[in-house]
Amino acid sequence: MNFKRNILITGGAGFIGSHVVRLFVNKYPDYRIVCLDKLTYAGNLANLRDVETAPNYDFVRGDICDYEGVLKILGDYHIDGIIHLAAESHVDRSIKDPFAFAKTNVMGTLSLLQAAKLYWESLPEGYEGKRFYHISTDEVYGALEPNGGLFTEQTPYAPHSPYSASKASSDHFVRAYHDTYGLPTIISNCSNNYGPYQFPEKLIPLFINNIRQHKPLPVYGKGENVRDWLYVEDHARAIDLIFHEGKVAETYNIGGNNEWRNIDLVRVLIATTDRLLGNPEGHSLDLITYVTDRAGHDLRYAIDSTKLQQELGWSPSLQFEEGIEKTVRWYLTNQEWLDGVTSGDYQRYYEEMYKGR
Repeated sequence: MNFKRNILITGGAGFIGSHVVRLFVNKYPDYRIVCLDKLTYAGNLANLRDVETAPNYDFVRGDICDYEGVLKILGDYHIDGIIHLAAESHVDRSIKDPFAFAKTNVMGTLSLLQAAKLYWESLPEGYEGKRFYHISTDEVYGALEPNGGLFTEQTPYAPHSPYSASKASSDHFVRAYHDTYGLPTIISNCSNNYGPYQFPEKLIPLFINNIRQHKPLPVYGKGENVRDWLYVEDHARAIDLIFHEGKVAETYNIGGNNEWRNIDLVRVLIATTDRLLGNPEGHSLDLITYVTDRAGHDLRYAIDSTKLQQELGWSPSLQFEEGIEKTVRWYLTNQEWLDGVTSGDYQRYYEEMYKGR
């Protein structure tokens, strides 16, 4: 079958990546979507079970740091567009092992950039019709004052954790490849995502699972840290729009316009989860446990997505309470997925499946 486009989505078996893969596979039957994922703890093919037999979908297990392997994939599948989501993304893990974050987020991105450059330059048409789209985070901007301002595309970078420093570095490499070689790159920086298929080390799925099992809900400090939350499917829609209509060499901020203090978010989660479980009102409030704040914990992030809204016409589709209701219902309905992830069974399965390959 001849496809109109051949798109490589890195990290496609992860939380955000699986939603992007699903959207592209279903929306663009004339595109071939190649999902590249290393299947670390954060990658799970169960996230993509509903599209795994689609005729325009291919999965490749691989490491973005494997330059020769990436170059082969680009050639084998005639890739003309890359949506790069593969990354280590958990701040606590970055504090414990910063080298892993530098390797994947910096060197992995550099491997992809160089492979794209080499492959696309070898084609008769060169960079024409090509696009390298790098998905980043609002954490590269540092922290905001409690009551002042929003991150814009002009906000100076000021990363405070090994994770955000590694993402900031990868952003700089992406821009440098455009400025130095003319590679057609584009970047977006997004606020905190939530929704189905999120690995349950992150706050929302972790707390839903802990409420279900009546386990403690560890809240950093006094729970006063503020985050801007965006439903993951709205992020996927933004990625689709930016990939197709965004301008080369531009940056677009994606945010939910939806700021919540952590402690207030936890109370909404408790109220929603208790109600859906049939528990009495306030049943799980005593599970809140305040723990010592982590090092370098930024107080507030919030995104100004005016540019994306005005230039490309995007806006979030869900109010937070509606999104939380959908999210909690999904995790409670998909307890088999949640239990499989928390037990680690899926990782052992993939190691056995791909042994020797």
